[in-house]
Amino acid sequence: MSTVEHPTGTRGKDDTVGALVTQASQQLSQLVRDEMRLAQAEMTEKGKRFGLGGGLFGGAGTVAFLALQALVVAGIAALALAVPVWASALIVCGVLLAIAAVLALMGKKQVARATPPTPARTIDSVKADVAEIKEKAHR
Repeated sequence: MSTVEHPTGTRGKDDTVGALVTQASQQLSQLVRDEMRLAQAEMTEKGKRFGLGGGLFGGAGTVAFLALQALVVAGIAALALAVPVWASALIVCGVLLAIAAVLALMGKKQVARATPPTPARTIDSVKADVAEIKEKAHR
């Protein structure tokens, strides 16, 4: 048999297959644990950045909403030059409600296309991976 380096630093020439499998299993377990810790640290960092970015987007959305309100008021004021103020407010309100209805219908259609909320391609890929591993294990 070949000489194998043990985690303790000792060398053994007559290591049994069982001992080698145990050692490989321990090393694989340690590798998986290390990778999980790395993934956790990376996701924590990305989560912090995502939170900050989300907060900034929220602030931008609030300011944009205020700007749209000012634009609606300006539209009402401009239309009030031709018709009474109450009529211009009703016209602008009707236009905004029509836009909201169209957006709601478009959103409903998109949500319907997104169901069911399962990662079908990923599930198929994992099943294929498991089948391949089983096939190679039987050889």
